[in-house]
Amino acid sequence: MLDPGYSETGRTHVVFAPNWMVRAPVRCLMQALAADGADVRFVGGCVRDALVGEDVVDLDVGVPRPPDAVMACLSAAGIKAVPTGLAQGTITAVLEDQDVEVTSLRRDIETDGRHAVVRFTEDWREDARRRDFTINALSMTPDGAIFDYCGGMADLETRTVRFVGDPEKRIREDALRILRFYRFVARFGLSGADALSRRACRDLAALVSNLSRERISQEIFKTLTARHAPDAVNVLTADKILDRAVVAPWAPDRFARMIALEEGLGLPADAGRRLVSLIADAAAVEPAVRSLNSSARTTDRLLAMVQHEPAAAAHWRSGDNGRGEAKRWRAAFYRYGAEAWRDATLLVCSRQSEAGDMLRLRALSEAADVWQLPTLPVRGADLVARGITGPAVGKGLDFIERWWVANDFSPGRAEALDKLEEAVALVRLLPKSGS
Repeated sequence: MLDPGYSETGRTHVVFAPNWMVRAPVRCLMQALAADGADVRFVGGCVRDALVGEDVVDLDVGVPRPPDAVMACLSAAGIKAVPTGLAQGTITAVLEDQDVEVTSLRRDIETDGRHAVVRFTEDWREDARRRDFTINALSMTPDGAIFDYCGGMADLETRTVRFVGDPEKRIREDALRILRFYRFVARFGLSGADALSRRACRDLAALVSNLSRERISQEIFKTLTARHAPDAVNVLTADKILDRAVVAPWAPDRFARMIALEEGLGLPADAGRRLVSLIADAAAVEPAVRSLNSSARTTDRLLAMVQHEPAAAAHWRSGDNGRGEAKRWRAAFYRYGAEAWRDATLLVCSRQSEAGDMLRLRALSEAADVWQLPTLPVRGADLVARGITGPAVGKGLDFIERWWVANDFSPGRAEALDKLEEAVALVRLLPKSGS
């Protein structure tokens, strides 16, 4: 780790040049913003992540200029500028390879517990002292010098998550900082949770209920996929924070088993799957998931896990880990979808107190990875050509499809057309609707 080497100005005696900082579009942006000698710096997460050796995705820049001057600088340099948050001093600079948020230095005048009225400033210390955590209050010049006014370098060394200044004041300024505290604990580990900061979060937990469901959802999902998510979930439940965010009974042990299953199978961390495993009662999943106001696609996927769980459990209990079971898996993939069936099966296994048959589960997961949805080799038009019309067409296709699935999707069109004659004979014997 870098030696902080603080000076009276807060400047550290190091030079640091990560690859993203020296890319031509980024250099051009910084030069444009530094016209007339302005002290422009990278701020927040990109500095923090670069210092701990992690990938930097989003770039944020601070500048001691008001937003209108920032817009003028970017325009003069031919850089597209989008005023994404003028009231807060934020402008998005659209570069050829990414977007960069450029924010004027500011200090809070008043807050309502979530949003602040700000006044722009040229003082980097003022800007740093209004930020949430010490590790997020770092800034870095284009030549790689780090400025630290709040002790963030020392906290980054120990992976300590600590509010800047008075924790209670920081939280009352913006209650979302409670959930952000636990998200960073999930990232850096429980040992890094500053005791005073955690106590303030616990004491002010009721403020979480006032946050928008969308912001709660974003923070919770990020927390559930972080490196130390089990630790964070344990303290979120112990501190009664999760209860304020989402109303449901919790099962942290099942959550930990789901993570172990994902890791054992080499699957990426999946926030939705982990959330469903964390909810102890299947009946509580739907209201909890819907309360997060996720997209319709995400909501449908998570609810499908619970809906398919009984069928998946029955399959899992009766399986034999042989060719017959692989055939049954493919039939389930066809009916429910490969990803949905794997999700439901993982949910079943997360309920078990022991790891279960990982070899068998790995075989299922690998089969899901390579599954390609086959197409029924006959169509309704084939029945119509044989004089079948109306609802009888659907019944005939259903007969053929069940036969085709039972034969592991192997019959081709010629065999299916032969079987179609049997379907035609069958539907002709069925009573006509209304008779």
